[in-house]
Amino acid sequence: MTTTRTDTATPSAPTAQRARAGGLIRWVLDPANLADWAALVGLVVLVVVFQALNSSFLSAGNIQSMLVAAAILVVLAVGQTFVVATAGIDLSIASVMTLAAVVFGTVFASGAGLLVAALAALATGALVGLANGLVISKGRITDFIVTLGTLSAASGLALIIADGKPRTIISGPLLRLATGHVGIFGYSFLIALVIAVVAHVVLFHTRFGTYVLATGGNAEAASATGVPTARIKTAVYVIAGVLAGIASILLVARVGAAEPAANTAFLLNSVAAVVLGGVSLFGGRATIVGPVIGALLLTALVNGLTLLGVSQFYQPLSVGVVVVLAAFLTRFQK
Repeated sequence: MTTTRTDTATPSAPTAQRARAGGLIRWVLDPANLADWAALVGLVVLVVVFQALNSSFLSAGNIQSMLVAAAILVVLAVGQTFVVATAGIDLSIASVMTLAAVVFGTVFASGAGLLVAALAALATGALVGLANGLVISKGRITDFIVTLGTLSAASGLALIIADGKPRTIISGPLLRLATGHVGIFGYSFLIALVIAVVAHVVLFHTRFGTYVLATGGNAEAASATGVPTARIKTAVYVIAGVLAGIASILLVARVGAAEPAANTAFLLNSVAAVVLGGVSLFGGRATIVGPVIGALLLTALVNGLTLLGVSQFYQPLSVGVVVVLAAFLTRFQK
């Protein structure tokens, strides 16, 4: 009896490994995947490059300093994410933070106490956010115009209340908030991290989060299915305002004073972090992890350039280039 043996062609181990490696490279170089992972890839590249150029970049002290510096931007970026998820934008978020900081300083200086001052800051942010939301949703005025006007109004009001002068705030709890840490994680960054976790749960594990994404995806279709789009739009601006109030407390704790001068860098970087994080500027697509990583990336970029002795004049240029590249990649998002 003759046994017939049929050999099937199977790739050798080296050939299979090369095929897998080629598939991985193609996956990495796919513009759609680059768009989804731009912030993380950029952060890893920055860390490798800056550590190679300056060995102190990844020192425990510098990492702690970067995380503390990133805390305020993380909070603002989370607030901006909720707004952008509804296809809106909040140009007033940094000015609201400044106004809330001035209110915080004024109330604290009156002897009302730290808790009352903090609540006043949060209430200020919530009220401005509510005003933004109502004018946009009920008045049917574009968010760009409304928040641009609020940007100017909040900045002017902060200068009026403070009489154009910074107010020094001396407080033991605020000092501990600014300098305290658990390992390399400062208290302010831990607060920002908790806010990000809560925001993630709200956006992806609650009905409200579903409504936010549905409103941003197609407001008319969402409204037709029973989603209260006007209330959702109002709510996201209130969220952004409250988070601006929290950011104001972190800012006062870090600086040790309530500064009435608005810092536009926070506004630009909050939008930049959202774009880097892969959140669609057209609404309906969002993530919380992405903007958090985007905020860390922007902070690491500025920190690394500072360690290398690069002039501060070039730092906004570098941030702008990174943001434009990220915005270009969003064209390929799936």
